[in-house]
Amino acid sequence: MAVTTEEQVEKVRELVAAIPPGRVATYGDIAAAAGLSSARTVGWIMRTDSADLPWHRVIGSSGRPAAHLAARQLRLLGEEGVPIIDGRVVLRTARL
Repeated sequence: MAVTTEEQVEKVRELVAAIPPGRVATYGDIAAAAGLSSARTVGWIMRTDSADLPWHRVIGSSGRPAAHLAARQLRLLGEEGVPIIDGRVVLRTARL
């Protein structure tokens, strides 16, 4: 993985913190907005530095959460009114 600067980490954190309740962004959306070349970099940042962020509002481009997070993430999103059908976030209506 390429070196990730502190500025990039802070930009990702800022973007994730700005996602309002009831809305989601994909890892790719955040990467593009932060000027990163890979959504995987956002995933790495979220894995290592997101305890105080609304992490549950960042989802994969398929609309499905990672298996190890699925139950908790879908519950949190559902509580915010995010539309979910068959375990998948309806990105067409929930995406920023």
